[in-house]
Amino acid sequence: MEGDCLSCMKYLMFLFNFFIFLGGACLLGLGIWVIVDPTGFREIVAANPLLFTGAYIMLAMGAMLFLLGFLGCCGAIRENKCLLLFFFMFILLIFLAELSAAILAFIFRENLTREFFTKELKKHYQRNNDTDVFSSTWNSVMITFACCGVNGPEDFEAIPHPSYSSSEKATPEACCQRELQSREGMFVNKEACLSGIERFQNRQGCYTVILNSFETYVYLAGALAIGVLAIELFAMIFAMCLFRGIQ
Repeated sequence: MEGDCLSCMKYLMFLFNFFIFLGGACLLGLGIWVIVDPTGFREIVAANPLLFTGAYIMLAMGAMLFLLGFLGCCGAIRENKCLLLFFFMFILLIFLAELSAAILAFIFRENLTREFFTKELKKHYQRNNDTDVFSSTWNSVMITFACCGVNGPEDFEAIPHPSYSSSEKATPEACCQRELQSREGMFVNKEACLSGIERFQNRQGCYTVILNSFETYVYLAGALAIGVLAIELFAMIFAMCLFRGIQ
């Protein structure tokens, strides 16, 4: 009976680690896609140090889970106590780091409000100054998502324009409609847009557009994170049980 239980734990351990292996492969692939994606998202990530760091953290976490899943599978099948102990310690560290990150994200979620982004935009945005990371990032976001400001073009009314005149509105070029939503895309009518004709402008705020675009993926990412934490917890339990059961 004890041998049957040990054999059952061994194969369950292998199964859980196989899922961790797959999860690591998915994170690794997602991290690589974010960094090399040619559709415009790469430009946003590269312009924002926080997103740039996050992409590489995702890449590193994916590679680590990929490796640990592989080691866990090998340790379970070969019944190697050294590999099992190595796996348990590292998966415990990863589990605690992910749990801490989730708690911090929950605590600081209040910083991701519409009012926070509006305040930051009005304070730091410098229109077409592509040497400024903040402005370049916002321009890329507005062009990619065909939106304007946080709430709409009215966000830019209080922001100084370098060549502002009485006949020129406050709307930046990034808010003008394009035939293709990328920096290389041709303007539908740039002069009419900058003169204030609304039908040539993107009028919807980026906060609403991005929230609607990523709402489904946020819930999916949350469910995936909970699933990964649960799998890691069970994998640690089976690893320790198998470690103690091996003679």
